[in-house]
Amino acid sequence: MTSDTFAVSGALRRLVLGGLVAACLGLSMGLAHAGNIVLGKEKAAQACVACHGADGVKAIDPSYPVLAGQYEDFLVRALTDYKTGARKNAIMAGMAAPLTKEEIANLAAYYASLPGPLKIIKR
Repeated sequence: MTSDTFAVSGALRRLVLGGLVAACLGLSMGLAHAGNIVLGKEKAAQACVACHGADGVKAIDPSYPVLAGQYEDFLVRALTDYKTGARKNAIMAGMAAPLTKEEIANLAAYYASLPGPLKIIKR
């Protein structure tokens, strides 16, 4: 083998190793921000059940959304947008304003973990 072969092999090895390290860091960072279902359930009991129901399905008003079974990232985005004002609703703005990023992640994880009545109908 020539020295050029080793140089390419070394460069390729560093590239692959760097990609693996980046992938592992990305996964660990994602896991670090994952919500805690138990803490989410506790927070939901304090802040959400009065309007959205204990199961996240039976809201006090039919215009209020079903939370159970929604996608976690959707719930994080919706609560964050209510908090920042990017999404407008006077009631939800007031409810989301005091929530921390961790509490939002926990609530989203909790409601996403629940079975929801929403189904995809194939045509």
